[in-house]
Amino acid sequence: MIDPQPVTGRPGRAGRSTDRSDRMFTVVATRFAGVAGQPIAFVTAVAIILLWSVTGPLFGYSDTWQLVVNTATTIVTFLMVFLIQNSQNRDAAAMQAKLDELIRAVDAARSQFIGIEHLTEREIEKVRSDLERECRDADGDLSPAISLAHLRDRL
Repeated sequence: MIDPQPVTGRPGRAGRSTDRSDRMFTVVATRFAGVAGQPIAFVTAVAIILLWSVTGPLFGYSDTWQLVVNTATTIVTFLMVFLIQNSQNRDAAAMQAKLDELIRAVDAARSQFIGIEHLTEREIEKVRSDLERECRDADGDLSPAISLAHLRDRL
């Protein structure tokens, strides 16, 4: 059985430090991505922009007043891109591992599909085309009945 525990870094001090910082970053990224995806985050952002726009007349719509919101939104956007991408990468990797485990566990499944996420876009498209070709009916249309029959026959 494959151990589902996360792989740890190199033994020794450097490995433990890297593992700890990776774990801490993962926790922080997950929490920030979770908070950023909540409706309250959107409402807060709208409230901040409304507050900023209301203060425009107080500051005479100055360049500094505009620079404040431009700088703040740029920084937030820049940081959120990395946090959300990290979260999506981990989610996708976990999903691939789960799917690979299902393929491995089902006797009739074709094991050549394990790890296809590492193929090029062109190679993946070829695999997809081949699968669709297997599922076409006599008229050339994708047929759910044929694909279900094909899957049933494989079992």
